[in-house]
Amino acid sequence: MGVEAGARAARSRALAVLRIRSRALAVALLPAAVAVVLLAAMATGHVGGASWAAARWAVTVLAVLVLLAAGAVALVVARARPAVSPTVPISEAAAPDLYRLVRDLADRLDVPAPSAIALTPDCDSWLEDRTHPAHAPESAPPSSDALVPPDGDPAAPGARAAQRRAPAAPVLVIGSPFLWWMRVGELRAVLAPVVAGTGPSAHPDIAAARRFVRGLDAAVAVASTPGRGPLGRAVLGGVGWVARLLLRGCRVHAAEMERGVAAAAAERAQTVDYGVRIVAQEQVGLAYAGWDRLLTRVALPAWRMGRWPSRLDAGVVSALTELSRRDRLAEGFASRLGERPACDLLEEPGLVDEAASLLAARLFHGGPAEPGPGWAPVAWQEYPDEIVDRKWRMDAARLHRVLDALGVSRSFDPTAPDPEGPTLGRILDHLTDPRAEGAGGGATGAGGARGAYAAGAPRMPRTPWTPRTPWTVTLPAPVTTVTTATTATAPKAAVVPSPPGSPPRSPARRPRRRPGPPRPDRGRTTRSGTTGHCRCSRSSRPAPAGSCWPTTSRPWCAARPSTRRGPRPGSTGWTGPRS
Repeated sequence: MGVEAGARAARSRALAVLRIRSRALAVALLPAAVAVVLLAAMATGHVGGASWAAARWAVTVLAVLVLLAAGAVALVVARARPAVSPTVPISEAAAPDLYRLVRDLADRLDVPAPSAIALTPDCDSWLEDRTHPAHAPESAPPSSDALVPPDGDPAAPGARAAQRRAPAAPVLVIGSPFLWWMRVGELRAVLAPVVAGTGPSAHPDIAAARRFVRGLDAAVAVASTPGRGPLGRAVLGGVGWVARLLLRGCRVHAAEMERGVAAAAAERAQTVDYGVRIVAQEQVGLAYAGWDRLLTRVALPAWRMGRWPSRLDAGVVSALTELSRRDRLAEGFASRLGERPACDLLEEPGLVDEAASLLAARLFHGGPAEPGPGWAPVAWQEYPDEIVDRKWRMDAARLHRVLDALGVSRSFDPTAPDPEGPTLGRILDHLTDPRAEGAGGGATGAGGARGAYAAGAPRMPRTPWTPRTPWTVTLPAPVTTVTTATTATAPKAAVVPSPPGSPPRSPARRPRRRPGPPRPDRGRTTRSGTTGHCRCSRSSRPAPAGSCWPTTSRPWCAARPSTRRGPRPGSTGWTGPRS
């Protein structure tokens, strides 16, 4: 561990946190040290007089007050119970194979094994320190051979001293969706960086810095607890202010320390199942997406009705398995379903799944911690009848209550109840367009609405479609003229449509070509000296000579400037008019 850069950075940051603690202690002891020096100087006769006596008493009173305040802060920090994540504890008897897998992984990584294993209804895994005395009954007891003294009496003072000196490893918390969806090899690869974090955590400086930070955080939580008297609020307010001041001072160092621990764990875990871990990360994202969708779309409606699904982990496995089988992008994932799932490492996976499902309902919905008459479990076989059908009926009843409030009724008396009751036809009658009913022969009710749609009555009036008038451009034969309606050979004399309101024009004559040598195949030159392009052409290339004739219709033959000097090689220069 000494060669790992992350571990060295974590230890340096831990020492910085401990220096902040030492400075706070020095500030608390400074007035007492000054008072002791003044008392010794007065006793030995080195100083005297009324001014030194007044200074001695003032410093002594200040030292006593500071020591009392520091003692109160230290007492609250020491006795405050750090926050612990709600988990489902897993004993070694309930999962011997899982404990064996974690211990083998710790041996391969050459780090201490976690003291216990717990499950959380979340897609995450971490190490949690529960060495605080307030958490001792909930943590797993250490091995008996480490506590029994040579004389064989576990209750002897030597046993209690050994128990206090024995460093307790943190608890490994595993996400329950990982345990159900992943295979055994994938779970081992995913847990390798987490288990590797027990190595840096066992260092005394890092452990002391973590205890100090957790104690300050717990003290702030205690000071923020309401329901105390005026004196208690004043005292705890001062304690909370000091704790927040110390937390602000060591916040950066604590964050960098945790980053160093994580970097050291990741560096050490690269030697164990590194290739499998890269593939397993895809399963982590898939499990997270499936778990989030299951909680928000399936479990939440049941929780709102006072029921909680008792097999959430099995449900997410079923949903992801169906997705892997029908999605062609997940064909590679379907082959892994034949391997041993990680939930087989538990002796009773059904009971553990039920406990994790109840904890998920308590964490994500705020339900009771124990099942009762108004908080009962529901199996997946009963979910359609107990939850889906009930939810639809509740929504329908809510909709009918809105219709009752609006006075919607089939009877002549709006205040009288509907003779047919809350039926679907009543909703369709309210949502159907009255004009559609009249076009359907005056039928009423749901059948009238269906008859109106069958008769083809339009719900909204439509504007009749009128074909556009085809336009024609006079071109020399035999070039074809493209129109919006059809394509045909251009006549010798076609009439160009005039703008509305203008007098009729005479048919354009075909211009004669002047005798002489052939002109070079270049574009027309306008008055400004630029090459002209015919707007009738689809192409941006310049039109060859003689293909764009001057007519009386400017919009179709007006030239536009171009920087190209001539047509491309092999180009005909004419693609027909713009359609």
